[in-house]
Amino acid sequence: MVKIISPLPNLITVFGGTGFLGRAIVHRLVESGMRVRIVARHPRAPNLAGARGQIALQRADVRDEDSVAEALKGATGVVNAVGLYVEQGQATFRAIHEEGAERVARRAGEAGIRRLIHISGIGVDPASASKYARARAYGEQRVREIFPNATILRPSVMFGPNDAFLNSLKTVTRLPVVPLFGQGSTRLQPVYVEDVARAVLQVLEMPEASGKTFELGGARAYRYRDIIEQVLTHLSRRRLLLPVPFVVWRLLARIASLLPNAPLTLDQVILMETDNVANAKASTFNDLGIEPCSLEQMLSACLDELSC
Repeated sequence: MVKIISPLPNLITVFGGTGFLGRAIVHRLVESGMRVRIVARHPRAPNLAGARGQIALQRADVRDEDSVAEALKGATGVVNAVGLYVEQGQATFRAIHEEGAERVARRAGEAGIRRLIHISGIGVDPASASKYARARAYGEQRVREIFPNATILRPSVMFGPNDAFLNSLKTVTRLPVVPLFGQGSTRLQPVYVEDVARAVLQVLEMPEASGKTFELGGARAYRYRDIIEQVLTHLSRRRLLLPVPFVVWRLLARIASLLPNAPLTLDQVILMETDNVANAKASTFNDLGIEPCSLEQMLSACLDELSC
């Protein structure tokens, strides 16, 4: 039987608990002995071993006041790991990352919850040309205003088994010619999803992390071109890398937007025009006592869809 560790909040509500990051967070919290309430629009039971009553599922939508309030009842901590990367109908960046973030923070405060961890992202900026980055930035501002003691975690692009990032690169390297965003010089700092989950648990154990913001980048930064080359090397593929100007990518994204399920969006192109690395002055994994894994360490296992 899993022992409940008394110094930690004993019931954590995880919004977005069935997503890529959410699943890793839930797994880490359950392993630590916490009780976890997994909240999602379509919750499903995780393949985890835990004590009876340790894991609960609840349907909720961050756009709905009543369901958010219900999901927070009895909780002593909350993690908002809801992520939206492509807008669909009423599920807009503003509705999820700005208004939804504000709603979770406000309802958490009203419920007397002690700890709130808000997952955002490196590169958020209210002046960004990216709607995603702007909404994330405004969401952070609202969370800070309503729940000043919230801890904000900003991961870079995340990778892990069955992820979207590496698997998309695995797919594109099947092409005889691999198109690059611009010259492929945009710098990314990929972070292993389990390291971000470790950071969530560590923050819950550190009262001094309250009210702080942490930028979570992986062990090192890479040019986009370098990541593609690493994937090709691992897969034993030889391909021509073709630089494609961003103006062409923007045109392709506008054309793709006419399709029912666009494989590329203008917002994604805009994000790829800017480096996504941790600020040198920011609090990072180091301040949490965590040494993040490098892409090289995990690439083989993740591309082979093994447990990293």
